Amino acid sequence: MAIEDNPQSREKYGKELKRRREKAGLTQEDLSLRAIMSRSHIAHIEAGRRRPDVEDARRLDQVLGTGGFFVEFLPTLGEGKVAEHFGEALKLERQAKVIRVYGPKLVPGVLQTEAYAREVLGSGFPPKTPEERDKLLVTRLERGRILDDFHSPVFWSLLDEAVLRRPVGGAAVMCEQLRHILKLGESNRIRVHVLPFSVGLHALMEGFVSLMWFEDLPPVAYVEGLKTGRVLEVPSVVRQCQAVYDHGLGDALSHRASLALIRSIAEEYEHA
Repeated sequence: MAIEDNPQSREKYGKELKRRREKAGLTQEDLSLRAIMSRSHIAHIEAGRRRPDVEDARRLDQVLGTGGFFVEFLPTLGEGKVAEHFGEALKLERQAKVIRVYGPKLVPGVLQTEAYAREVLGSGFPPKTPEERDKLLVTRLERGRILDDFHSPVFWSLLDEAVLRRPVGGAAVMCEQLRHILKLGESNRIRVHVLPFSVGLHALMEGFVSLMWFEDLPPVAYVEGLKTGRVLEVPSVVRQCQAVYDHGLGDALSHRASLALIRSIAEEYEHA
C-alpha cells in the first residue's frame, strides 16, 4: 500500500525513518555507510525534502530490520501523468535554479513543442490510447513553463546532432521544433550547444543526463535509459556526471555556431 507523495506524507515518512534509525542506535553517518547512501540524502529524507527510490528503501529496510516497511510505504510518484521513473526528477526540475541537460536522441522535454511532443508520446511500446497520450502531453507541455521566467532557472541544452537530423513527425514538425529552440537561444533565454557528428566518439555517448542545482539543496543528476531513470544524489557521483558533461561541452560547437547549424537544418526542413 502506497501513500500519496506530498510534503505531509514525505514528512511523516522522514520522521518514521529518524525514529527507527535512533531506535537502532545509529547516527545518520552510521546509516549512510551501512545502506550505501550519502549522509546528506538521509538527512533530506528525514526532513521531508527528498524521497528515497525503491532501491534506497530496500537498503533501509535491510539495515534497520524493518521488514519491508520503507518499501511498502514508499510515496507514489504521481497519478500516471509521467513515467514512474521520472516522477522524482520532475519535482526536482520545478525547484531547480540551474539545469544543464544533454539530449542524445530527442529534444529534451522542457524544449519540446506540442506537435513534436505529441509524436514522441504517441510512439513506443506498448501503444497508448489517445486519452493516455493527451494526459502525458499536458504534463510535457507544462514542463516548458519553467522557462516563462526569463532569469530562472538558468538552462543549458547540449544536443547531439542526431537530435536535429532525426525527422520526428516529418519536416513541418521538425522545422517548428528547431525554430522554437532558435527563438529561445537567440533571445538568450537558454544556451544551446550542439555536438556535431564530426566529433565522433565523445564523453556523453552513454545517454541522457540532466544536472540540477538548487538554492538550499545539494545538486543532483538524473540519468535515463530504456524504461528506467534514476536521480543520483551521492556527491562524488554527481561530480563525476558534472565532469562528464563538461567534457562533452568542451567538444561541442559554441552557442553562436550551434544556433547557425540549427537555423541551417531548420531551413532544410522548411524547403523539404
